[in-house]
Amino acid sequence: MLAVIVDCAIYRDGRRTEGPSDFSDALGEARASGDAFLWIGLHEPTEDEFAHVSEEFGLHPLAVEDALKAHQRPKLEVYDDSLFVVLKPVVYEPRSDTVSAGELMVFIGDSFVVTVRHGVGAPLHDVRQRLEAEPAVLRHGPTSVLYAISDAVVDHYIEIAAELQVDLEEMETEVFAPGARDTRNMAARIYTFKRQVLEFRRAAGPLAAPMARLTGTGVPFVHEHSQPFFRDVSDHLTRANEQVEGLDRLVSDILSAHLAQTGVRQNDDMRKISAWAAMAAVPTMVAGVYGMNFEHMPELRWPWAYPAVVLLMAGAVVGLYRLFKHRGWL
Repeated sequence: MLAVIVDCAIYRDGRRTEGPSDFSDALGEARASGDAFLWIGLHEPTEDEFAHVSEEFGLHPLAVEDALKAHQRPKLEVYDDSLFVVLKPVVYEPRSDTVSAGELMVFIGDSFVVTVRHGVGAPLHDVRQRLEAEPAVLRHGPTSVLYAISDAVVDHYIEIAAELQVDLEEMETEVFAPGARDTRNMAARIYTFKRQVLEFRRAAGPLAAPMARLTGTGVPFVHEHSQPFFRDVSDHLTRANEQVEGLDRLVSDILSAHLAQTGVRQNDDMRKISAWAAMAAVPTMVAGVYGMNFEHMPELRWPWAYPAVVLLMAGAVVGLYRLFKHRGWL
């Protein structure tokens, strides 16, 4: 068995059964029984490693190319011998405020499911355990695996959206906190957070169209009674997308409010600087006049001229200070 194969099992009548260790023999046994299917999971296979799998299962070359290269948008494609679905599970790291998206490809065909995982955030181990504990769901065949994977990915979207909402509310509190002055760092944090929300939208938004197709009829290799299950997933996805759109709008509003606050603070600072400059200009002007050393100066030979001029400058400064204080410039 290939090293990239994480798990390989035959499911018959909703229960996991022991089968041949070689996946080719296991696929033949599943097809021969008629009421079983093989689920094989791979993690980041190379082209050579995946070639044998794709040949054995008859996977379409275009789908194989997408599964190997990754970096795909969520989508659903129908080929002659299989159904190909791309999902993007996401993981949020609260400490670094980082959203990272992995990729999960699902092939469904005649008595088989092939899952190919790239990156992080693919909840396949938990999905297997949950499905194996629910034989009634597994009896729907390969469709049950696609439903369970989609449901797990979308439910995780909702959880991450809730975590982002909490972090955004904390950021909003900091922005509008009295005396908040860390302008440059806060703007960078808000912009970084907006980039993470955008990464989330790229993962969740495009998945709506494939889920909508699965809720209808006529999709090959999908169980005829599975529409209610996929409608439930589609409803949850709609909720997650609405939360993400709300986050995107709110973070844009917070960024605009922060920039407006920064502008107001800058105006306040400029008014204070202008007020202090005006108060400094008056004594500077008077002192400059008396420092010109002309012979005929006002009150130049008067004994009280010096203290009178000093008092005049002090009175002018005090008057300006009270005026600016009254107008809110200081």
